[in-house]
Amino acid sequence: MEQPIRHDLNSAARLDRLPPGSFHRRLLVLIGGGLFCDAFDLYIAGAVTGVFLNTGFSTLELNAFFISMTFAGMLLGTAIAGVLSDRFGRRPIFRFNLALFGIASIAGAFAPNMEWLIVTRAICGVGLGAELVLCYATLSEFVPASKRGRWVALLSTISSFGLLTSTLLSWILIPWFGWRIMFVLPGVGALIILWMRKVMPESPRWLETQGKFAEADNVVTAIEAETIRNGLTLGHPEPTPGPQYQSIFQRKLVRPLILGSLMQTVMFAALYGLIAWVPSFLVKQGIPINSSLGQATVMSLGGPIGTFLAFLFVDRIGRRAAIIFGSLAAAIAGLAFGQVTSQVSGMAVGFVVFTVTYFLLATIQAVYLPELYPTAARMRCNSICLGIARLTALGTPFATVLLFNHWGAMGVVTAVSILFVIQSLAMAMLGRETRGQPLELITEGGRA
Repeated sequence: MEQPIRHDLNSAARLDRLPPGSFHRRLLVLIGGGLFCDAFDLYIAGAVTGVFLNTGFSTLELNAFFISMTFAGMLLGTAIAGVLSDRFGRRPIFRFNLALFGIASIAGAFAPNMEWLIVTRAICGVGLGAELVLCYATLSEFVPASKRGRWVALLSTISSFGLLTSTLLSWILIPWFGWRIMFVLPGVGALIILWMRKVMPESPRWLETQGKFAEADNVVTAIEAETIRNGLTLGHPEPTPGPQYQSIFQRKLVRPLILGSLMQTVMFAALYGLIAWVPSFLVKQGIPINSSLGQATVMSLGGPIGTFLAFLFVDRIGRRAAIIFGSLAAAIAGLAFGQVTSQVSGMAVGFVVFTVTYFLLATIQAVYLPELYPTAARMRCNSICLGIARLTALGTPFATVLLFNHWGAMGVVTAVSILFVIQSLAMAMLGRETRGQPLELITEGGRA
């Protein structure tokens, strides 16, 4: 029998008994649209840096500064978003970061030289960094526990199409319009999503941590009423602990913060120490720029396929097994990529590397890590892990250049593969399973 709207329950219990419906799909579009633009803009570095070299607009060293200053801006954006969104809410910061990112990206299209472009990228990075802190954690606060892994992994799939789209459009548009068009497109897209997000509600879970119970009740009541109007049945509520203020300085958060920081660092090294540099490596090996972008496009198909595999399996096999065995598979694939001797085998093995890496990205960054932290401190904890990863990422481009210049692609993939093995061991020793558990029970110790 359909359950009536229960105003005596807290928001967590009410949200977790909701069947996914039109509200959740609309929220997925609003969050996913901004994340898509974010990913599109972030991953154009892999294409435009190769063009910069080919046209003489930049050098390999300036390209490294281009990527590093993007990370510097993202580091600042990560810190700002983590503190402000836990203090003032998810909704206002969601809108601010898109406005900053959209305007800065468009400004980059008109940069007269590489130095000015690097400045605009640093500003753009602030918006990029804020988006990644907010998006996955916010969606996880709305989606019921039984479906949380699949829905958040689906959000990661939307993001991965940003990689595929930016690579494909770079291949098609850059030969005709030059590299500047690749900065205009995500900037305009971000401003469109900004306008659409005016209808996005605040997280009821966060509202209750601030003592705003009436506002939280209004948001959840509206969602429940929409669910009933659409002919869906409200589930039976599970007892859920009420909201409590959480400081980030407490013993029970030490292990998840260490694990989260390590995993984010490994994933950033894989994404921006290897994948983002593939076209530049191919150019240095004498492959024409249009051919290298074409090969990168084929490989990038592994992005959405990998995140879709996470969507299919993360709620079936669990987070822990997916991360342990996925990391080992990524290490093996990375070493195999360093051994390829032809363009065809390079594309085939590269496709596997992309697929496994993005499977891990969806499982770790999108699904698993935001589940480990309490609502009142979720964004700050998430920003700490991301911030530490971004600090290490500042040196990743320079380390990549150093490894490539001395040992070629094999040196780069070997280093990344070692990091994947370390990640697998860390998850085996420090990780815990979170599949199907309400967020509040996870942070309180979970089920046996």
